[in-house]
Amino acid sequence: MMSICQDQAEMFLMLFFFEKKMIEEIKKELKNKGEIYLKIKAVPNASKTEFKDRMADGTYKISVGAVPEKGKANTELIKYLVKEFGLDKKNIKLISGASSRLKLFKIVKNKNF
Repeated sequence: MMSICQDQAEMFLMLFFFEKKMIEEIKKELKNKGEIYLKIKAVPNASKTEFKDRMADGTYKISVGAVPEKGKANTELIKYLVKEFGLDKKNIKLISGASSRLKLFKIVKNKNF
Protein backbone atom coordinates (compact mmCIF):
# COMPACT_ATOMS: atom_id res chain seq x y z
CA MET A 1 0.00 0.00 0.00
CA MET A 2 1.35 3.40 -0.99
CA SER A 3 1.63 6.19 1.49
CA ILE A 4 -0.07 9.53 1.00
CA CYS A 5 3.34 11.09 0.42
CA GLN A 6 4.07 8.65 -2.43
CA ASP A 7 0.65 9.31 -3.96
CA GLN A 8 1.26 13.06 -3.83
CA ALA A 9 4.69 12.67 -5.38
CA GLU A 10 3.28 10.56 -8.22
CA MET A 11 0.48 13.08 -8.81
CA PHE A 12 3.00 15.93 -8.88
CA LEU A 13 5.14 14.10 -11.45
CA MET A 14 2.10 13.29 -13.56
CA LEU A 15 1.01 16.94 -13.62
CA PHE A 16 4.56 18.13 -14.29
CA PHE A 17 4.95 15.89 -17.34
CA PHE A 18 1.42 16.73 -18.55
CA GLU A 19 2.26 20.45 -18.43
CA LYS A 20 5.57 19.94 -20.24
CA LYS A 21 3.85 17.84 -22.92
CA MET A 22 1.30 20.60 -23.60
CA ILE A 23 4.06 23.21 -23.83
CA GLU A 24 6.07 21.06 -26.23
CA GLU A 25 3.00 20.52 -28.45
CA ILE A 26 2.43 24.28 -28.65
CA LYS A 27 6.12 24.93 -29.38
CA LYS A 28 6.06 22.37 -32.19
CA GLU A 29 3.00 24.00 -33.74
CA LEU A 30 4.59 27.45 -33.42
CA LYS A 31 7.80 26.22 -35.04
CA ASN A 32 5.87 24.73 -37.98
CA LYS A 33 3.45 27.61 -38.54
CA GLY A 34 5.48 30.66 -37.48
CA GLU A 35 2.53 32.11 -35.59
CA ILE A 36 -0.37 30.67 -33.66
CA TYR A 37 -3.46 31.82 -31.85
CA LEU A 38 -3.74 30.39 -28.36
CA LYS A 39 -7.12 30.27 -26.61
CA ILE A 40 -6.70 30.37 -22.85
CA LYS A 41 -9.11 30.10 -19.96
CA ALA A 42 -7.34 31.86 -17.09
CA VAL A 43 -8.05 30.77 -13.52
CA PRO A 44 -6.69 33.58 -11.31
CA ASN A 45 -5.77 33.57 -7.61
CA ALA A 46 -3.83 30.30 -7.89
CA SER A 47 -0.76 29.44 -5.84
CA LYS A 48 1.32 29.38 -9.05
CA THR A 49 0.96 29.90 -12.78
CA GLU A 50 0.86 26.67 -14.79
CA PHE A 51 -0.92 24.80 -17.56
CA LYS A 52 -3.73 22.71 -16.08
CA ASP A 53 -5.70 21.16 -18.91
CA ARG A 54 -6.69 21.25 -22.54
CA MET A 55 -10.44 21.53 -22.93
CA ALA A 56 -12.50 19.74 -25.59
CA ASP A 57 -12.63 22.86 -27.79
CA GLY A 58 -8.83 23.25 -27.73
CA THR A 59 -8.77 26.01 -25.12
CA TYR A 60 -5.90 25.72 -22.65
CA LYS A 61 -6.78 26.10 -18.99
CA ILE A 62 -4.02 27.90 -17.10
CA SER A 63 -3.99 28.71 -13.41
CA VAL A 64 -2.59 32.19 -12.79
CA GLY A 65 -0.75 33.14 -9.63
CA ALA A 66 -2.09 36.69 -9.54
CA VAL A 67 -5.29 38.53 -8.76
CA PRO A 68 -7.53 39.69 -11.61
CA GLU A 69 -7.17 43.37 -10.74
CA LYS A 70 -5.64 46.19 -12.79
CA GLY A 71 -4.20 43.76 -15.34
CA LYS A 72 -2.08 41.86 -12.80
CA ALA A 73 -3.32 38.44 -13.93
CA ASN A 74 -2.76 39.32 -17.61
CA THR A 75 0.76 40.53 -16.84
CA GLU A 76 1.53 37.34 -14.92
CA LEU A 77 0.12 35.19 -17.73
CA ILE A 78 2.21 36.97 -20.36
CA LYS A 79 5.37 36.64 -18.22
CA TYR A 80 4.65 32.92 -17.88
CA LEU A 81 4.18 32.44 -21.63
CA VAL A 82 7.37 34.41 -22.36
CA LYS A 83 9.32 32.17 -19.96
CA GLU A 84 7.84 28.86 -21.12
CA PHE A 85 8.22 29.53 -24.85
CA GLY A 86 11.55 31.36 -24.63
CA LEU A 87 10.22 34.36 -26.52
CA ASP A 88 10.35 38.12 -26.11
CA LYS A 89 7.32 39.91 -24.72
CA LYS A 90 6.81 41.58 -28.12
CA ASN A 91 6.13 38.12 -29.64
CA ILE A 92 3.07 37.55 -27.44
CA LYS A 93 0.03 39.77 -27.92
CA LEU A 94 -3.27 39.65 -26.07
CA ILE A 95 -5.84 39.95 -28.88
CA SER A 96 -9.02 39.70 -26.81
CA GLY A 97 -10.18 39.00 -23.29
CA ALA A 98 -8.28 41.63 -21.31
CA SER A 99 -11.07 41.74 -18.71
CA SER A 100 -12.33 38.18 -19.17
CA ARG A 101 -11.18 34.72 -18.12
CA LEU A 102 -11.35 33.64 -21.77
CA LYS A 103 -8.43 35.11 -23.68
CA LEU A 104 -6.99 34.92 -27.15
CA PHE A 105 -3.25 35.39 -27.64
CA LYS A 106 -1.32 35.72 -30.88
CA ILE A 107 2.14 34.19 -30.53
CA VAL A 108 4.81 34.73 -33.18
CA LYS A 109 8.11 32.89 -33.19
CA ASN A 110 11.32 34.88 -33.27
CA LYS A 111 14.41 34.17 -35.36
CA ASN A 112 16.07 32.11 -32.63
CA PHE A 113 13.08 29.86 -31.95
